[in-house]
Amino acid sequence: MSLLILLLLFFGLMIIGLPLYLALLSVAFLGVMVLGDISLLRAVSQQFFGGMDSFTLMAIPFFVLTGSLMNMSGLTDRLIIFSKLLVGSIRGGLGYVNIVGGIILAGVNGSAAADASALSSILIPAMKKEGYNPGYAAGLTAASSLIGPIIPPSIFMIIYASMTNTSIGGLFAAGIIPGLVLGLAYAVMNYFYAAIYRAPVSSSEERLKIKETLIYSIPALIAPMIIIGGIVTGVVTPTESGALAVAYCLLIGLFYTKKLDKRGIFAALYETVRTTSSIFLIMGAAQAVGWLLKWERIPQRFAELLAGAGLVSSPVLLMLTFTGIIFIVGCFMEEVATLTLLTPIFYPLAVQAGIDPLHFGIVMTLNVTIALVTPPMGACNYIVSAVGKVPLGEVLKFIWPFIAVSLVVVVIIILCPFVVTFVPRVLGL
Repeated sequence: MSLLILLLLFFGLMIIGLPLYLALLSVAFLGVMVLGDISLLRAVSQQFFGGMDSFTLMAIPFFVLTGSLMNMSGLTDRLIIFSKLLVGSIRGGLGYVNIVGGIILAGVNGSAAADASALSSILIPAMKKEGYNPGYAAGLTAASSLIGPIIPPSIFMIIYASMTNTSIGGLFAAGIIPGLVLGLAYAVMNYFYAAIYRAPVSSSEERLKIKETLIYSIPALIAPMIIIGGIVTGVVTPTESGALAVAYCLLIGLFYTKKLDKRGIFAALYETVRTTSSIFLIMGAAQAVGWLLKWERIPQRFAELLAGAGLVSSPVLLMLTFTGIIFIVGCFMEEVATLTLLTPIFYPLAVQAGIDPLHFGIVMTLNVTIALVTPPMGACNYIVSAVGKVPLGEVLKFIWPFIAVSLVVVVIIILCPFVVTFVPRVLGL
């Protein structure tokens, strides 16, 4: 009964507009009051700060700053131009550019929200100009941004790794093929859209001057190579690769593209502080609530419930059940909070069922990422609507097919664990 009261309180606080981390902290404090042991209030503050005090999490601000500096330096525009060179001159070309651009940007900052903003500002106006339905253009852009947290680097994977002591390098390597599979699934959707609605064939000037376009794009392509190559090969840690990428983008922006100035650097730093501080505050508050749930033995009760249903003996059914739970929770809760609250509950069950931690980590990450486009929360829907100037209703109308396809990809990855484990095994991670 007390758990039900706390859940109702949490959603009530969110409905009235209280920031998520304050709603979570309020639930933690009031939960202790319900328990009646005031001395436990000290533990809430300890858990709150402990949830943010992790060396692994230091990589997050570097990846966010790298993405911001690339936007300020004009490198993001060069990545889009390179995408046009690859796929821009076929029917539905701008749709494919959207997807390929999402794949390439995924190798920079690991944030779906940042990718959605960058892609929306460039590609939605271009797609609308060429005659694409604005709702479809926005829906495809929101979906393409979901590739960001799957292909390394990934903020969600860093959070998961810090909570489960899983190898970050192994997780990053495990996400490469699933991210490409997700992009391929969206490309198939775009193919049918282009065929049914006779989408235009883009006139790609880049293909007329391949050599010049490649030279123009190389500085932008080096940044994701620094991050992914350094981490996967084990030459540097994720934090070090992020720092190297930041230094590279600073040098390129200041001395090569010359689009970066003091104002741009301060703007990038401000965006990094704003983004990472919100992530860390939510993580700390979710850690406090997670501790309260453990104190009340909620994970154990949940485990007993699933064990009684026979799900622990069937890894596939267990992960499908987790997928359904995360999908529902993700419709109403912010993604970082969803990940930090559910991982401590689900992970021990996955280990008990004999599921590979890398396989489970990718499934968790992908499920939580899909929550970025599931209404009514779906942060990426609001971003593409605002930046691309498309009515939110139109975005929501076209986003559901992409959600369905994304869930199909989740099922494929659950049924085919080798898709996840192949690259880590080849690299010995």
